[in-house]
Amino acid sequence: MNRCRHFVVPFILLLLAAGSAHAEVRVAGIFADHMVLQCEKPVSVWGWANEGDEVSVTFADQKVTTSTVKDGAWSVTLKPMQSSMESRPLRIASGDQTIVIHDVMVGEIWHASGQSNMAMTVRSMSQHLDVVKTDIAAAELPMLRFCRINEAESPEPRSDLRKQAAWTVCSPETVSGFSGVAFYFAKRLQSELGIPIGIIDSSRGGTPIEPFIPRAAFGTHPTLKQELELGDRGDLEGIWKLPGGVRARDANWLPGRLFHARIAPLRRFAVRGAIWYQGESNCGVQEDPRHYQYKMRALVQGWRHALQNDALPVYFVQLPGSGAGEGWPYLREQQRLANDMPNTGMVVTVDIDGEGIHPPNKIDVGHRLALWALAKDFGKSVAFSGPMFDRQVIEGTNVILRFRHADHGLMVADKHGLSVPHETPEEELGHFELTDGVNGWQPATAKIQGNRVVVSNPDVLSPIAVRYAYSVTPENCNLYSRDGLPASPFCSRPDLLSYDPKLPE
Repeated sequence: MNRCRHFVVPFILLLLAAGSAHAEVRVAGIFADHMVLQCEKPVSVWGWANEGDEVSVTFADQKVTTSTVKDGAWSVTLKPMQSSMESRPLRIASGDQTIVIHDVMVGEIWHASGQSNMAMTVRSMSQHLDVVKTDIAAAELPMLRFCRINEAESPEPRSDLRKQAAWTVCSPETVSGFSGVAFYFAKRLQSELGIPIGIIDSSRGGTPIEPFIPRAAFGTHPTLKQELELGDRGDLEGIWKLPGGVRARDANWLPGRLFHARIAPLRRFAVRGAIWYQGESNCGVQEDPRHYQYKMRALVQGWRHALQNDALPVYFVQLPGSGAGEGWPYLREQQRLANDMPNTGMVVTVDIDGEGIHPPNKIDVGHRLALWALAKDFGKSVAFSGPMFDRQVIEGTNVILRFRHADHGLMVADKHGLSVPHETPEEELGHFELTDGVNGWQPATAKIQGNRVVVSNPDVLSPIAVRYAYSVTPENCNLYSRDGLPASPFCSRPDLLSYDPKLPE
């Protein structure tokens, strides 16, 4: 197979008869040279032409013909295809006009979205991690294709992108501009599956979750309903002061605005699933993380409805351990509480080294996201989640904790840099606290017993709850599964947690 950088051919519109009276046939903006089509699913191809025109779409051994409807719109569906590394053209023809999209492969497509930790590029990572420079030099990976969607916000859902998308083949010359999380996620999938991987990156730095949630999903919770009403009135201050609201700085923060511009135009484009990394702008200084779990549920349900896939896999990243703002531990707990949705999974990153809210190690983040996909969507026998709190049993002054995803047992371990966690049985578990509901949270001793943890404090005689790693920057979180994945921060009684940010006068 020729290397894909040799296929740098512009998106071409061939007019076979000059002076034609017909309007140009158009295809939706997501279809462009070097793209990947989703395997094993029906694939929609759509666009616009003159009303009543006949349009045919040809790809591989399929040819489908249709006629435009009243507004000139047309749409065809290709039958499910097996993945293929073969570079083939996609042709759309109407009358004497033909659009040729070159170098099209068939593989797995994933949406990647969120804010700055998803948007952080491979180039930015390389400024802190030498191994990333090595990965850049070795990134001649023609089966990885990335499409960056960078449309401005929109008050209404758009039917198409305002300008044609560009799909970029991964190479040492191009990889630096890719999302670091998405690159290492895609790279791991490709190495395990051996098929083309396409990433559609719609992330935008500095934005809360609200602009990515479809408007229809804002009816799922009272806070979301009020945010939508205030947003429609342009009342940014009202949204900020709303309990559980958000500090909306401009229109990019308003409900649905980025979904309208970056996801709605692609709603018919077949994909396998989505990865999501966001939360910072819902829990910073004077920002309110309350009700974030309901916002996360609205995002997942809203995307599934809009993309017409009720089982769409969505794997998301819990905020890292290097926090900034008193709301960070509360939002991590909100993310954990949203982790019970079907076909979702949460990646824990509280153990990853790095200062500030943008730890440069996105290698582990991408790989941990890929573990969820490999296990749940591709049938691979791999550990995919660290210990997740399941339930507590109170026995006298002890609280016994049980965890999901701990079948092989628990361990005390340390992780340094990019290395895998190594067991440190001589060290004590850290960051455990107990409360009796009267005297606040007290530091506690925690001991591993098989796949359980026993927590106690001799001064807390009647404990009612435990929490773990509940601080802005919990250093050396050292509870792991024996599969080498970290435990999520948690509170065994989330109803005992309270948060009330100081809002402006």
